[in-house]
Amino acid sequence: MFTAPMNNLNDPPRWNIQPEPRGGEAGPGDGNQWNYALLVPMLGLAAFRWIWTRESQREIQKAKAQYEKDVSAVRSDMEARYRDTLTERRRTAAMLELELEKERQRVKGYKQALVSQSQQLMMERKQLQQEREALEEERRRQVESGATATVLQHALEQEKDWHQRATATLKELEHQLVERQNVYCSVLQPREQRLEMEKNMLLKVVKEPIGGDLDLETDLKDIFKNDRHCADLLNMDKRKNGSLMWLYLKYWQLQVTVQKHKRAEEAILAGKMKSHTK
Repeated sequence: MFTAPMNNLNDPPRWNIQPEPRGGEAGPGDGNQWNYALLVPMLGLAAFRWIWTRESQREIQKAKAQYEKDVSAVRSDMEARYRDTLTERRRTAAMLELELEKERQRVKGYKQALVSQSQQLMMERKQLQQEREALEEERRRQVESGATATVLQHALEQEKDWHQRATATLKELEHQLVERQNVYCSVLQPREQRLEMEKNMLLKVVKEPIGGDLDLETDLKDIFKNDRHCADLLNMDKRKNGSLMWLYLKYWQLQVTVQKHKRAEEAILAGKMKSHTK
């Protein structure tokens, strides 16, 4: 049986590129021309792949740079917003802290004002209490002083006679001193007359009770010894003579007033002592 030869796919007729046979020219069945035919597409494919790879890397670098740029811009924007937000919150926190401190100071001021007001009220209350006590004391003293004033007035009335007699004695003594000083200053009056007048005055004050109370004898001796003042020769007013005697006369008048109150006080004290002894 006859069978047709089958194609050998592993060795198709003249399909495979075979090396050029040694030692002979290439015949029509040689495969050298296929070598050049396949080289050109391969080179083009390699060039295309190289160009495509380079362009792809450039696009990748460009996309990567743009991405990093966008990410950096977003990061910067977010950081700026974060800083703004942080600054705003810090400002808000500082304002709240300031307001809180103000409220604390206000509350502290209120507390201090309450304490001060309480202290002031206590001081006013204490002062009112003291004033009340002072008024009570003054009222009591007025009541007592009213009674004391009545007793004192009564005692002074009892000493009125003594005061009148003492005043009259001083008036008479004043007149005698004026006459004595006039004799002393006169060039016509004898010295013996003056000495006689001085002797009579000393005897009179010794006999008078007022003389012992005011110690008039010692004072008169001082006047007789030291009062040498005289007015000019043409003077006709006797009362212009003398200097020390006028001082003593004022002093005696004051002493009479003091003695009057002193005698009245002694009489009151003596009356109280008698009432206690009873």
